[in-house]
Amino acid sequence: MLIVQLTDLHVRAAGVPASRVSETNMLTEQAFRAVRALTTPPDMILITGDLTECGVAAEYENLAAILRRSLPNRVYVVPGNHDRREVLRAVMPHLPKISDDPAFVQYTIEDGPVRVIMLDTVVPGFGHGALSDAQLAWLDARLQEQPSKPTLIGMHHPAFRTGIPHMDRIALQDADRFHAVIARHRQVVRIIAGHHHRAIVGQVAHAVATVSPSVAHQVELTFDAEDPGAFTFEPPAFQIHAWQPDGGFATHTVYTQTYPGPFPFLTDPDYPGKQL
Repeated sequence: MLIVQLTDLHVRAAGVPASRVSETNMLTEQAFRAVRALTTPPDMILITGDLTECGVAAEYENLAAILRRSLPNRVYVVPGNHDRREVLRAVMPHLPKISDDPAFVQYTIEDGPVRVIMLDTVVPGFGHGALSDAQLAWLDARLQEQPSKPTLIGMHHPAFRTGIPHMDRIALQDADRFHAVIARHRQVVRIIAGHHHRAIVGQVAHAVATVSPSVAHQVELTFDAEDPGAFTFEPPAFQIHAWQPDGGFATHTVYTQTYPGPFPFLTDPDYPGKQL
């Protein structure tokens, strides 16, 4: 099973860049086309938040148009801190399961060998994320339903410290409460997030937790607590989480741009690993 994760699109209205210099509309369309060009089509496409830059109707309308042009596949989304869930629901009601819950964009995806639970971590008016008592109870109840089925959880805000101080300050707050729920459910094998605009691997209780790079711009790597943060044009990318029943998940980072190649491996006679 192949699960494609796209994140942090930051789509603007047509013709408008993000932060004055990032052509996020073009970069999003480029990423969608790269997914469509995969030699093995994915079984599922997840977008883990920050679909837009400001969460206004014109941005969601533009995203819907880009999806129609470039990625006709069925996609599942959760909002990020740059989104407004009520506008997302109003402009893109056709997205699957987006209105399953009356208060949050959260739901389960049951088809496939891996169960997927999508969580809404948005706190309106703030950059950090959180899960309410009611949401944690909902998650716990969903996990109790199928204790033996491998489960992946998708969310926007990472639930572990990454060492990037300015981003960790706006990650999932009170993450220990989320960790406690996960610790009770050993079938949770992978937790995926966005928000940090970098490829990062961590751990939540027993589960491997990953952050995918943005399909647009990346956050500059810094471990300086006084650094306010900035973004760079390191290569845009997305991730593929490949599930194998006998091996679990392996995560691959895929760059959206094209590069020279492919070139064949031509073994030199002096190669020391060559079988005699």
